[in-house]
Amino acid sequence: MSVRTAESWPPGLPASLEYPEVPVGAIVAGSARRYGDRVAFARGEESLTYAELGRRAARFAHGLRARGVSTGDRVALVMPNCLEYPVAYYGIVLAGATFVPVNPLLPTAAAAAQVADSGAVLTVTAAEVPGICADQPSWPPAVDVDLGGLAHLAYTGGTTGESKGVRLPHRNVVINSLQYSCWGTGSLPALDADGGLVLDQVGSDVEWPTRLGTAVAINLTPWFHAMGTIAGLNALVLAGYTTVLHDRLDPVGYLADAERLRITGMGGAPALFAALLSCPDIYTRDLSSVQAISSGAAPMPLEMIDRLRALAPDAVVSEGYGLTEVTMGATLGPVHRSGVRKAGTVGVPVFDTEVRIDGASGPDERGEVCIRGPQVMLGYHNRPDATADVLVDGWLHTGDIGVLDPDGYLSIVDRMKDMLLYKGYNVYPRELEELLAAQSGVLAAAVVGKPDTSVGELPVAFVVPSSPSVSPADLMSAVNEQVVAYKRLRDVYLVDSIPVSAAGKVLKRELRGRLS
Repeated sequence: MSVRTAESWPPGLPASLEYPEVPVGAIVAGSARRYGDRVAFARGEESLTYAELGRRAARFAHGLRARGVSTGDRVALVMPNCLEYPVAYYGIVLAGATFVPVNPLLPTAAAAAQVADSGAVLTVTAAEVPGICADQPSWPPAVDVDLGGLAHLAYTGGTTGESKGVRLPHRNVVINSLQYSCWGTGSLPALDADGGLVLDQVGSDVEWPTRLGTAVAINLTPWFHAMGTIAGLNALVLAGYTTVLHDRLDPVGYLADAERLRITGMGGAPALFAALLSCPDIYTRDLSSVQAISSGAAPMPLEMIDRLRALAPDAVVSEGYGLTEVTMGATLGPVHRSGVRKAGTVGVPVFDTEVRIDGASGPDERGEVCIRGPQVMLGYHNRPDATADVLVDGWLHTGDIGVLDPDGYLSIVDRMKDMLLYKGYNVYPRELEELLAAQSGVLAAAVVGKPDTSVGELPVAFVVPSSPSVSPADLMSAVNEQVVAYKRLRDVYLVDSIPVSAAGKVLKRELRGRLS
């Protein structure tokens, strides 16, 4: 079971938070009043202040009600990150409806199937948002929201199988947003005089040098993904961030803006940091303003962490862990200055969250990661059998293989579905991927199992090289010298890129498909 230590826990903050009984709409209501004319989001030459965000979201909510959208109705958003997105998202929850995020890059048939499965009464694109915003008062409609009713019906990424709808009530979304925003800023939840949700930053500026209402970040994490909605939208709005949106990953443009805007935080999946580290501009740009670097969605190689620390010396580098089934997240590395961060781990459980390792009899033993906490989903939409498979006695069985050390820090070894069996031996791809990432000339690597009737599965690697001189044979030899015989790579394939989901998770099913 997870434990709490003084080295890992935010100083001055309790083990359990008091979460106000408010709907998700209270997030934008509180921040709109508190941060007013501060820019909330910017894209190119356009921007949206917190006060404008609150007004437009309220008008969108009125527009939805005028179109017949009732409390509890599902509304699907099919759009990339843009200034219209937070207006529509907060408008949906202010109207008492349920937000259904849809990846705009999905094939038409797949997107239509997801919308149909959700039972959405309305599908909204970015171009339609201004037309839905009603010419009415700039305060939200009076709606009686059941905090146990659905705020999100969010679909899993489907990286290891069929995408499923995850049922998340208002209470879950508010709690998980607060768990991460309070952890990241040294704050406690509070309400303003009108019932809006705000943060009370009780932590010192020594431990948390970035104060509420001063942070600046560039966001590429898609808001239709759980990490984007909670960590890249709600938590940032609660903390009063100015968030600059980029339409696509352009390392040169990202680094130029990072220096120009004096950003205080960088967040995303390892794929983002791999692209930045492979860009020559990173060695000439001033990143001294960066105070925090956070990563999620996939494990970050140790070599990558070391390089980021060298390039942004004032930044705390932390990794987190979660999945859509826990709203977004369950663990995070300490972000306060005096906290102990252990490279290779995804930190410790956040407030009111427990982690255990099924199948392990003690610390440092591998097993399935199980999570219990107030952010755990109600279940899958219309999938009672799938729900029963993963929710047992209040514990979510994640399907991830992990290890808890004696201090309660969690390491993710691999997905159970990604683990290979070679002659009955367990082979964990991440161990091999770490060794590959440490080799010169390797930009990215992924290891999967190739079916073999005589031994079960053979470990093979897909590698993105940094130069034409990279040799598959040399890479294989360098890795195999460091592992026991049954873990040795049997093939290395050089590729132009590793396929990843919109959230930055490696699509290993696609790689396995290339071997058949």
